[in-house]
Amino acid sequence: MQQPDVLVILPTLGDRLEMLKQTLESVVEQRKTVGLTLVCVMPAGAHAARAIALEYGAIVVDDPKTGISDAINSGLAQRSGESYYAWIGDDDLFRPGGLARLKSMLDLGRTAVLAYGACEYIDPDGRILTTSRAGKLAEFLLPWGPDLIPHPGTMIRLDDLEKIGGFDGKLKYAMDLDAFLKLRAYGSFLSTTVPVSAFRWHPDSLTVAGRLNSSKEAEFVKRRQLPAVLKPLSPAWHLPVRWASSFAAKKLTNKARALAQAGSPA
Repeated sequence: MQQPDVLVILPTLGDRLEMLKQTLESVVEQRKTVGLTLVCVMPAGAHAARAIALEYGAIVVDDPKTGISDAINSGLAQRSGESYYAWIGDDDLFRPGGLARLKSMLDLGRTAVLAYGACEYIDPDGRILTTSRAGKLAEFLLPWGPDLIPHPGTMIRLDDLEKIGGFDGKLKYAMDLDAFLKLRAYGSFLSTTVPVSAFRWHPDSLTVAGRLNSSKEAEFVKRRQLPAVLKPLSPAWHLPVRWASSFAAKKLTNKARALAQAGSPA
C-alpha cells in the first residue's frame, strides 16, 4: 500500500446516497495511482451514509454544524503526514488518474502551492454539458473576474493551507476563492487543460441554487483583497462579471434540462 500523500476531504449531509457511492467509487479509483487518506465529514445522524463511507475505507468525522468551511477544516484536522489537500463534493467525481496528475505537477514544481486541472460539468445522469479548460487564464482572472479554478480538481500543499489558517468559517460559497487569493503570497499556481474532475450541475447544488448569494460573497472576498483606493471602484468590474456568470449558469441549466427531456446522451 502506498504511503498516503493526499488528504481528500468529502463533506456531505448524507442525503444523496447513490451519488455519494459514485463519488466514493471515483475516489477508490484514485488509489490505483496515488496514496490517499479519505475523510468524510457528515452529521452524526446520517447513519446510512456513514456506513457507506466506512465501506469505502473513509475516516468519518462529525459535521460541526457551523457551515461548510468549518466542516472542511474539521476534515483537515485529521491530517497525519499527508503533504497535499484535495476536495470533492458528495455528487462530484474525480476522473481516473486525476489526483496523480496534480500530485506529479506539485512534486516537480517545488515553488508551487496549488495545481488544478480542467473540470467537466455533468448533468445528474453524468452526461457532459461542457468542459472548463481555462488553464493559466483562470489564475489571471482570479482577483477580479470569475473564479474558474474548480475546487474539485484542485490540489494544495497542506503546509501552505495551514499557513493561511485553512478556510474562512464565515464564508458559505466563496471559501475556496478566498483561500486561492491568500495562497498567491506563498507560491505559484500550476495548471493543466486535461480534465481531472467533474462537477455535477443540478438544481439542488449549493452553488447553483445560491447563484446570487454566491456572486455577492465572491465580490466581498475579492474586494477585501484590493488596495483601499480601488475598493470603491470594484463594482465597475464586479457587476459585469456577475451578469456573465449568471448568463453562463442559465445556459448550462437550459442544456441540462434539454438533455433530461430528450433522454439521450450528449
